[in-house]
Amino acid sequence: MTSAHPFAINGRFLNQPTTGVQRYALNVSRALGHTMKARGSTAKLLAPRDAKDPGVEGLSLEIVEGFSGHLWEQTILPRFYSGNLINLCNTAPAFKSNQIVCIHDANVFEAPESYGTGFRVFYKTLQPLLVRRSAKIATVSEYSATRIAKHLHINASDIAILPNGHEHVFLWDSNRANKAPAVFLQQKDRSERQFVLALGSVARHKNLSFLVGLADKLSELNVDLVIAGGHADIFASEKIQCASNVHHIGVVTDHDLAYLFERALCLAFPSLTEGFGLPVLEAMALGCPVISTDRASLPEICGAAALLAPPDNPQIWIGHIKALLASNALRGELIERGLYQAKKFSWLNTAEGYLEYMDMTSIDATTSTEPSYDSIEIAVVIATLGR
Repeated sequence: MTSAHPFAINGRFLNQPTTGVQRYALNVSRALGHTMKARGSTAKLLAPRDAKDPGVEGLSLEIVEGFSGHLWEQTILPRFYSGNLINLCNTAPAFKSNQIVCIHDANVFEAPESYGTGFRVFYKTLQPLLVRRSAKIATVSEYSATRIAKHLHINASDIAILPNGHEHVFLWDSNRANKAPAVFLQQKDRSERQFVLALGSVARHKNLSFLVGLADKLSELNVDLVIAGGHADIFASEKIQCASNVHHIGVVTDHDLAYLFERALCLAFPSLTEGFGLPVLEAMALGCPVISTDRASLPEICGAAALLAPPDNPQIWIGHIKALLASNALRGELIERGLYQAKKFSWLNTAEGYLEYMDMTSIDATTSTEPSYDSIEIAVVIATLGR
């Protein structure tokens, strides 16, 4: 079905640092562009100055000059564009009625200690405002729907699910990896050692310090812990004493991630709370076994394709790692299940969902270039976890 309403995408994410939220926005935009092109149509991608064109057929980048950041989004964007708007990164113009907004999780309410004061105040002010004036709300997981419903005082049954997808990993090429292979070559004594992969972040709810606390037990198994991403000060911020078998290799490219996923014994993902947990889906799609927390959205995303464990029980985590080391059959079974599970999450399906909700909300653009503050009906799509 072709959307009956022309629309544009809020492209503020194009000049933001890439996290899971921006990755979601980019891949949904790509899928929307491909879908629109297949239907003989196009959509606008509106962005502030210095935004990089993703070069997606079916999308036309248009730079909207004036200010940047939240100020651009709250003032310049709604005055420039009066038509239907899709927002994919948690925020949106507060007083624009004909729009869909994607809020990725309720973590600012559930794990406030992971965020700065300014961030918390802004989100806790803006998001309830958007939800109160929305025509439709969606999220990327059932778990996120329940948490958003609790904190933003809406009915979970009124929230639609538009999850992350997996197809972007097929654009990654481990043969083009640069940093990860160089690190392994520099440490020849580790060439025959197995390693558990983790993705670094200073956010406390990511629970990385728990994994580092397993270093001694991993060393007894002749296993390393390799942490990619994040920043080098992660250990200082968590006040962690690093062991010799813990290696933080810093920020890496997607090609490096493919290299690491292909070679790791498993991905370890011990988060205390997650809206989706995209790295778990990426690992499964690339044939890397997963040991994941049994909290939040992760059981929903992993299904029967991962080994689950409480994020505070080291014995179970070490037991799972020992089981993977001892059984190639178990590892092969997890890989097969993971590949099957990943196929359930598709960017193209999510794009179709956005187009359907754009029609279902019946949001008609006004002819005025000024936003209307009298009758406001904001369609909010809240994306957090995968389905």
